[in-house]
Amino acid sequence: MAYITLDIKKLQANFDFLDKLFKKKNIHWSVVSKLLCGNKEYLKALLKLNVTQICDSRVSNLRMVKELNPNIETIYIKPPAKHYLKSLVQCADISMNTEIRTIQLLNEEAQKQDKIHKVIIMIEMGELREGIMRDDLIDFYSQIFNLSNIEVVGVGTNLSCLYGVLPNHDKLIQLSLYSELIEAKFKKKIKYVSGGSSVTIPLIFQNLLPKGVNHFRVGETLFLGTDVYNDTTLKKMQTDAFLLYSEIIELIEKPQVPMGEMGTNLEGNSFEFDDALIGKTSYRAIIDLGLLDVENKHISPMDDSVSIVGASSDMFVIDLGDNEKNYQVGDYICFKMDYMGVLRLMHSKYIDKKIKS
Repeated sequence: MAYITLDIKKLQANFDFLDKLFKKKNIHWSVVSKLLCGNKEYLKALLKLNVTQICDSRVSNLRMVKELNPNIETIYIKPPAKHYLKSLVQCADISMNTEIRTIQLLNEEAQKQDKIHKVIIMIEMGELREGIMRDDLIDFYSQIFNLSNIEVVGVGTNLSCLYGVLPNHDKLIQLSLYSELIEAKFKKKIKYVSGGSSVTIPLIFQNLLPKGVNHFRVGETLFLGTDVYNDTTLKKMQTDAFLLYSEIIELIEKPQVPMGEMGTNLEGNSFEFDDALIGKTSYRAIIDLGLLDVENKHISPMDDSVSIVGASSDMFVIDLGDNEKNYQVGDYICFKMDYMGVLRLMHSKYIDKKIKS
């Protein structure tokens, strides 16, 4: 069985780097744990890093966090669906909201559970994902701030996830001004201006982050060391805390060009091959991994001498060239993954999850 490893020491190094950065700027930050897909052992390892606040987009994952440590503050990071508000109030201390009726129902459920449920109002800043329109913010807030079991603790925004709209100084200044406007008009303190995510971190290094933005939600950069804004990696951060290993289940010297009339493959793709490759051979390995688990564009071999040349639902085909490193059936090939690669593989029940301490 193919498996993923999580290197605890490298994850700790990334956490310490970010924690020092945010503390220096007086920024609260929350770990977005959805990449772990509720894996109990990985969550245990994460919670040992002195995490104080966890974000997730699945109620079941937040329930697991609360079972492991009831003292961790939890945030549900997408507009809640009505059918699971009971579970949400049980498992999430804070939720991000954009619908007045949903907040009213959250208030009713919080009353039943004798709780104060906290909310962050998400504001549309150009990404066209979740968020109320800016012109509606004051009216929106006026309808919810007197609800008996609801406490508005922040305003927030989401950028880059849908269309790739990048955060900048002007957008985040506007977000912090909306917070100030609410405080001035309603004499209510807004604790969080949650305008930060992994993509916003480079603005800190460039001194372009407005002081009013005091809350970040970070997942990808913590786990993978990525500079999401510039599509690269951050210096001093570990980029291989996660690795994928898949076993070679066939290894045979074969032609480099298919033989027969060509059609399309299972994904509907057609292929053309260089005539110069006709008659040439290479060692081709089949590994125990397929498109059911992950798309090949999201993984890359650690060994530069091998390459992925094709994939089907349950098998990847790897070209080993002359097989100078003498790979054998039963050996494992190691891969790095991007964010979507890790996410898909973590979600696959066919991939084992292991910890490297």
